[in-house]
Amino acid sequence: MRISLLALIGMVLLTTACSSGRNQPPPWMRPAEKPRDENFRGGPSAMLLTFDASKDGIVTRDELIAGLRAEFAAHDVKRNGCLDGDQVADINQSRVDADQSTATPLMDWSQDGCINYTEFTAAPYSLFDQLDRNRDARLTPLERGVRPATPPAAGEPDDMPPPAAQ
Repeated sequence: MRISLLALIGMVLLTTACSSGRNQPPPWMRPAEKPRDENFRGGPSAMLLTFDASKDGIVTRDELIAGLRAEFAAHDVKRNGCLDGDQVADINQSRVDADQSTATPLMDWSQDGCINYTEFTAAPYSLFDQLDRNRDARLTPLERGVRPATPPAAGEPDDMPPPAAQ
């Protein structure tokens, strides 16, 4: 008798707890402010826009190459084609300070203690190739995800073909 009474009380408590009707998370889990948009600094393509030498809003592959070569040369103070761990730590920290969540840290993929030009440029080249959907070696604002204030007129090209079917 005692066991069945305890079982009954336990079931009543469990049923009551499960049917509390609470639809909102508890107060300590509710955000105090609206979550920050992670594209608040322009998103990942903003990194490529820094290489727009002509400042026309279009990043060409030639501008990207020239900008990356100049940036690597500026960091390669020993002029040996290799950035050591201390240099890389400083570069990564400055990228985080400037870009917060969209920062792209340098990685020593070959694990040889040296970041060479190929490793230094891997992320920007990869991003450029991903965004250049029409393969014209130019990143227009549309390809970078920046929508114009007014849509293109009927029949006018928008420089961005529809995504390929998968």
